[in-house]
Amino acid sequence: MSSLRGRVAAVSRGSYGRLRQHLLLAFQGGLAASLAWVVAEQVLGNPDPTFAPIAAVAVIATSIGRRARRAVELIVGVIVGVLIGDLLVGTVGTGAWQTFVIVFGALLVAVAVRGTGALVTQAGGAAALIATLAPGTPDIVLPRTVNALVGGATGLLVVLVLVPMNPTRSVRRIAGPALDTFARQLTSAADALARGDARRARQVLDEMRSAEGQLREVGDVVTAAEEVVRFSPLRWRRRRALAAYGAGAEHLDRAFRNSRTMVRRILTALRDHEPVPVGLSTAVQQVGQGVRLMHEEFLSMREPVRTRERVLRAVHDAGEACRQEIGFSGTIVVSQLRTVANDMLRATGVPGDEARRLVRRAAAGQWSSQQVATAVTESAEGGGGDRDRDHDARRRPAGGLGRNRRQVGER
Repeated sequence: MSSLRGRVAAVSRGSYGRLRQHLLLAFQGGLAASLAWVVAEQVLGNPDPTFAPIAAVAVIATSIGRRARRAVELIVGVIVGVLIGDLLVGTVGTGAWQTFVIVFGALLVAVAVRGTGALVTQAGGAAALIATLAPGTPDIVLPRTVNALVGGATGLLVVLVLVPMNPTRSVRRIAGPALDTFARQLTSAADALARGDARRARQVLDEMRSAEGQLREVGDVVTAAEEVVRFSPLRWRRRRALAAYGAGAEHLDRAFRNSRTMVRRILTALRDHEPVPVGLSTAVQQVGQGVRLMHEEFLSMREPVRTRERVLRAVHDAGEACRQEIGFSGTIVVSQLRTVANDMLRATGVPGDEARRLVRRAAAGQWSSQQVATAVTESAEGGGGDRDRDHDARRRPAGGLGRNRRQVGER
């Protein structure tokens, strides 16, 4: 009975969290639909403004991540579906086989123009509506096309100008739990390594696989937030607060994926009963602490010097562990930890060459703890302005965080 109550409570909390997360989206959808109807019917005098609110809601509902691009795709898709549908309805009429012909033709045209999923879906949907609804009155192709344009433009107006999302609040709400989960998993992996608990290491690896969707959601909301601060005058002042997350998203994704490889090797080392120096588990734990510090310093808009210092201390300790009695998988854990450290330094704005240099020197044991702190401070003073340049120059994969599926390591 108590377990049932616990499940019900967990489901209720999840539903409440989703409701809070998407409340603004529902409000934007309702507002965009009503405004599109008003503009199409009362301003433009269209007696049948059905497609205007449909296009507006489609822009809102499928816009998370790349609003402007998807809005254009949706508008073009509706236009293609309306034009092909009206053309073929006038030629073949309506009915079961006519619906097949009309939708088939619309989808072929959408694919021919290299349409994506959104464009193809809207083209097929609009054509199906044309084919299955009552035959339209003559000369309504232009009004329906204008309705689609009105709806798409209204949707963009609502999400980017009238009621834009709060970019920093949205990113913090999603990124906070995701980064906390990442840090907790690294801490658990370090604890499993210290205790020699292979079963716990296996659980951590499974948890990291399950958390991939959570990180993908962070990438989507970061991309959406960047678009809002770029196009919405009401949110321009949030650009600086969002810059850290935007610049570090790709490298955080790499850090997570390389961390998962590191935990897999931790599991192998424990299963094979390899000798594990104490300093190696300490180093893994420090990487987890670095993830927490990164989130805190991003939130406070401080230069992430403490994050860099903690990560380089982890590399230093792992290097010391590697010079002791250690097995084959243990050496791979050390190598992966250095790769993760490089990714995290890049996420904090350190240029690639400088990040690799810092990791190499820390791994070689050339520095004391005080020298690590000094090197980090000098790097921040010398390369503090490189973050924006690196952010402008880099080419992020489509969809942002969570879209790069390769294990990427820069040593």
